[in-house]
Amino acid sequence: MKKGLPFMITLEHVTKRYGSFKALEDVSLSIPQGQVLGLLGPNGAGKTTLLNILTGCLAPSSGEVKIEAYNLLLQPREAKRQIGYLPESAPLYPEMRVKAYLRFVCRLREVKENAIEAHILEIAELTGLTDVLSRPIGNLSKGYAQRVGLAQALCGYPGFLILDEPTSGLDPLQAAEFTEIVKTLAKEKTILFSSHLLNEVQSVCDRVVILHHGKIIADKNLRSSTEPRRICATIKGLPAKLLPALHTISAFEKIELKPGSVPEESTVILTCRQDTHPEEDLFTLLSGLHMPILRLAPLQDSLENIFFRVTENL
Repeated sequence: MKKGLPFMITLEHVTKRYGSFKALEDVSLSIPQGQVLGLLGPNGAGKTTLLNILTGCLAPSSGEVKIEAYNLLLQPREAKRQIGYLPESAPLYPEMRVKAYLRFVCRLREVKENAIEAHILEIAELTGLTDVLSRPIGNLSKGYAQRVGLAQALCGYPGFLILDEPTSGLDPLQAAEFTEIVKTLAKEKTILFSSHLLNEVQSVCDRVVILHHGKIIADKNLRSSTEPRRICATIKGLPAKLLPALHTISAFEKIELKPGSVPEESTVILTCRQDTHPEEDLFTLLSGLHMPILRLAPLQDSLENIFFRVTENL
């Protein structure tokens, strides 16, 4: 697959007004080359407006959008060549056969005529459509139809893919297969992935942005190595004796006692300082105190927890 240009998508102070209502307000965002960005937000947050602006379907009331070096408003033709878009309802023609449809899209995307055949075969292999190229789109399952929708977004060698609720309506197996294709594409594409399925976003995306009332309220790197490690430990022992002992281990930045109902057991959340691995010190300390560790597991903040935490009080 021909790789996209080494570009970045940039929004600077983008606002969209409908009369006195602001669907987006002063949104600034950059997406570096090769990143998969998840776009999240409750209904009415402004996600659809943002996607419509990024695809050139809407003009912002103020602010600037650049796709690679091209201003989307001033250089729409050049900018839109870099974009592949799969909306929630894929733009398919059920009476057309898959290959004929992709040939049609390639011509719309100005692929050179002598390159169309090879381009279609390449896309079909990547999206798992090789065996159904001769079939009418209307006879395909929902999963395969969605793959055709993704294939049309890849026509013309775009470097930037926008996927809006791409697994909506798919069964779990179809959704898993589709996200595996997206992970393959992520090796050479910049992708904006909008979805309500938080576990799916967490598995696919490098970073998430959360919108609420038209504003960005959170921007989190999901692959960051700078996040502190957290350990959940259940220990046989009373808090009055356990907690002072745990505070003697300097590698623990924070110690939180979780409420528990089991007598003589304490469950604690241990936040470790950067680049420390205090497990050996913990085992040694508790062994000397005759407080066995009953359960010990790494604790990761789920995307679901992050989402509810940043939106619950807004």
